[in-house]
Formats: sequence, structure tokens, C-alpha cells
Amino acid sequence: MAKSPEELAQTMIDNLPEKTGKSLDEWQKVVAATGAAKHGEIVKILKGEHGVTHGFANLIAQKCIGNLDVSTDDLVANQYKGKESLKPIHDAIVDFVKTFGSELEISPKKTSVSLRRKKQFALIQPSTKTRIDLGINLKGEPPQGRLEAMSGMCTHKVRLSGVDEFDEEVRAWVKAAFDRAG
Repeated sequence: MAKSPEELAQTMIDNLPEKTGKSLDEWQKVVAATGAAKHGEIVKILKGEHGVTHGFANLIAQKCIGNLDVSTDDLVANQYKGKESLKPIHDAIVDFVKTFGSELEISPKKTSVSLRRKKQFALIQPSTKTRIDLGINLKGEPPQGRLEAMSGMCTHKVRLSGVDEFDEEVRAWVKAAFDRAG
């Protein structure tokens, strides 16, 4: 069964000394000494000056600025305030990807939920009060029909306004993106 985001974060925290040479407390002191306060600044310093991989740098930065102190349930709930009718679409996507196995990471952020394997393969974002944009990373695939081109971490997106639109076609794209992320 897939680990919860909290369990995944704790595993990474537990692995920090072995993988990076320092504990979370030690990294927080390093970051404090730099005076950096923004997430991007902290990640850049950790990666550039200390050779920390992106995943660990992101975790350390989030801990330094307190983003991981908000529960993942709260992050998701806040995304759907005023957009409650979209939450069933989100839930259907999450329920589907949970069937992919233990390599799955579901990582809620402030405005979206990142779906990762070894790298991000999809992104759930309630973009308007009536639509979720489901970003899918399918590099090399031409846009077709509902699969629109997109720039950024995901190469494509599908606009979803109802659970029925998260159909077999969209599920196949998400599964293909997951498979490629391994």
C-alpha cells in the first residue's frame, strides 16, 4: 500500500543523515545561518552550495519555512474552499493513482497536488470554481483532443469539470505518465 505524504516525509527525514551527511536540525541551522527565507532561495543554496538532491532540498526548505507543519488534509481542504463541487474529481483521481503501488507519492502543496513516482508524472490543480486542470507529463506525445499542450513540469493538461470526464482515456494517459516516471 502507498505511504501517506506524512509517512514519506518522515522516511526522508529519517534518511537525511545517511543521504546528506546532516540531520534535519543540522540542515535547519545551516539554512538559518544563510539568512534565506524563501523556499526557492533555500533550495538553490542547498543544491548549489551543498550538493543536496532536489527532493531533500525541497523537504528541508519546507521544514525551514513551516510548510510541512500544515497537515496535508488542510492543504487539500483549503484548495477546495469555494470549489467544493470539484473535490469528488480530485478524490477520483487520487483513488485511481493509489492503485499504482508503493512507488507512488501524493504530495499536496498550497494550490495543487503533485503526483510523483521517481519524478512528477501528474498534477491536480483546481484552477477555477468549475474546473480542475489535470497536468500530465507525457513528453513526446502530440496534443490530441482533450489532451492539450502545457508548459512547465507537466507537458499536457486535461480540463475536468465532472467526475465522468475522468474516464478511461484520461486514466490511460495518467497510467502511461506514471509508467514513464519510473
